Amino acid sequence: MSSESIVRIAARGDGVTASGRHFALAAPGDLVDEAGTITPGAHHQLPPCRHFPECGGCQLQHVDDAAYRRYLADRVAGALAHHGLETDIREPHLSPPRSRRRAALRAMRVGKGVALGFNEERSHRIVDMRECHILRPELFALVAPLRVLLGTILPAKRQAEARLTLSDQGVDVALSGVVAEGLAAAEALTDFAERHGVARLSLDEGYGLETRFEPRPATVTLSGTAVALPPGAFLQATHDGERAVVEAVREGVAGAARTADLFAGLGTFALALAGQVYAAEAARDAVLALKSARPSLAVEHRDLYRRPLAAADLVGFEAVVLDPPRSGAEVQVRELASSAVPRIAYVSCNPATFARDAEILANGGYRLSWVRPVGQFRWSTHVELAAALTR
Repeated sequence: MSSESIVRIAARGDGVTASGRHFALAAPGDLVDEAGTITPGAHHQLPPCRHFPECGGCQLQHVDDAAYRRYLADRVAGALAHHGLETDIREPHLSPPRSRRRAALRAMRVGKGVALGFNEERSHRIVDMRECHILRPELFALVAPLRVLLGTILPAKRQAEARLTLSDQGVDVALSGVVAEGLAAAEALTDFAERHGVARLSLDEGYGLETRFEPRPATVTLSGTAVALPPGAFLQATHDGERAVVEAVREGVAGAARTADLFAGLGTFALALAGQVYAAEAARDAVLALKSARPSLAVEHRDLYRRPLAAADLVGFEAVVLDPPRSGAEVQVRELASSAVPRIAYVSCNPATFARDAEILANGGYRLSWVRPVGQFRWSTHVELAAALTR
């Protein structure tokens, strides 16, 4: 019986042969016979977690780091090629196991207990998490206590969400889809928060997050500056991933005396840059937090999708930093393409929309100098990147 070798990993994590056949849970170098039986090769490893492959938190625990890095680079190269672009793709940064500092877990009452964890891959079924090799230990330590707490406040046949974020003071817990009525529920919340050293506990009972416990204001330190952490605010997924993209951005705008940080969030990049910095962000809470953390920064509350900085607004800026949501920054990029800004550092969580935006910039006279893939969501098919463009 003849066999084929797996030559690459497809976008959704399947192994692919040279003839284009797809096989789940196959790694580059594996052999697959006509019956679909996989013989592991040099890049196939034993998955460390008992929940793999059912748990949707990971799709690629069966491949080694070398194959995973190659996958990250291939995803970026493929997206660029689709838009007729190529450049120097640097060695990908890969976050280590147990380094994720934020996560959104699903919860549902099952019988007399509560299932809490990530959804099963391509399913709404919750995999009840009993171990995890991607979450920071501080986050995973709260999974079992949260299961007990939710058993007291989660209504039958209802799903809830638990968002966990590691702040300077400990874990920030935000619960949605629960109802905490009466003295017993209030005491259960306070007891949970105090017993487990929670930095903040917030509930969304249908009207937005409301803080129920916060002994000290929750903050996150970015480039040495403590910034107030609004409930639900965006952070890079890992500390080391944050350092990797900050270093890339600094390189991309090096020497600029005046920089515009667009989609600035809490100031991950604005607080790390030298010279004069203007920051624009649509989330009001993030704007207020950044203004309070660094009053000398010029911070504007601005929706760059509805009101992008025009080419005329960009006159005098020597560099621009972009870190948009997954949909990219097409409207803003079209203005940038007609500007005279000499340097752009672009951080993206979606290679496809980045490549689309990079093509627009290339058509406007920019050159894509390099791209560095970033694997903050270890063992997943989620790919991030940092890139530099110049005129």
